[in-house]
Amino acid sequence: MATDYDAPRKTDEESEDSIEELKTRRNDKNSGKVDEDEVEAAESFELPGADLSHEELTVRVLPRQADEFTCYSCFLVKHRSQIAMVDSKGHEFCVDCRG
Repeated sequence: MATDYDAPRKTDEESEDSIEELKTRRNDKNSGKVDEDEVEAAESFELPGADLSHEELTVRVLPRQADEFTCYSCFLVKHRSQIAMVDSKGHEFCVDCRG
């Protein structure tokens, strides 16, 4: 079926909304918003450089495994299948850093 994209998209009946109806719709959209306490919202934000000395590490850190290597460029530990090249000094580079 062919579509006439130049035809008006609204009929005259749809475009005759009163100002009061439009205001009511606008107010209804805002009524769903939740009022949030600014103090509670501010407590959840952490500023850069914040003192985190009282925090404890909650993630278990494993040492590098036998099938992994540390990229000499980005210093990320990756699987051996990600080795792209080894330079003359024996430094290993991942596929992302082989540039």
